[in-house]
Amino acid sequence: MTPFPDARIHLVDDDAGVREALAWLLRTRRLVSDAYDSAEAFMASPAWAAEPLVPSCVLLDVRMPGMSGLALFERLLTQPWQAALPVIFLSGHADVPTAVDAVKRGAFDFCEKPFSDNALVDRVEQALAQSAQVIAQRRVRRDLQQRLDSLTERERDVMDLVVAGLPNKLVADQLQISVRTVEVHRSRVFDKMGVKSAVELANILRGT
Repeated sequence: MTPFPDARIHLVDDDAGVREALAWLLRTRRLVSDAYDSAEAFMASPAWAAEPLVPSCVLLDVRMPGMSGLALFERLLTQPWQAALPVIFLSGHADVPTAVDAVKRGAFDFCEKPFSDNALVDRVEQALAQSAQVIAQRRVRRDLQQRLDSLTERERDVMDLVVAGLPNKLVADQLQISVRTVEVHRSRVFDKMGVKSAVELANILRGT
């Protein structure tokens, strides 16, 4: 059983035979794929238009008619969520230097044709694991930002001083409010942020 039952692999290759062979290979590991015969077709798909919500990756041919795989990769690098969609280049021998350079610029890997079936799918699963991790991190950051946005300006002031380690009395002195008011705001901050202590609050704000 695949560890990524909801994963999506995007096959971008102008060779129908290669697309069919890759789709079959991925099915042997119970991995679902979508195929595109050009970079333009992929860019016209829903996969291009939105941030991945499930573990995903792209198997991308380097050389294709029209827009090349490398040009598509350059476009992908401009997407704010690109890290959630790792790219594995499929390259012929003559394309290896280009593919290696792409890896240095952020591609996940490249596999030279003809490739080892098992080695390729192993790398796909590793790319999916990276995608899953990035998606989870982005989800946590969005959730944290939503919690922060729910705080009032005064609650943010209290939170900042509490996280800095100040006791309620000093927080009250700095903000020129009563200790009781600090306690009320502190309690609301903890509730909204889903924490039970200042240490826990500091940890989630640091991303740990």
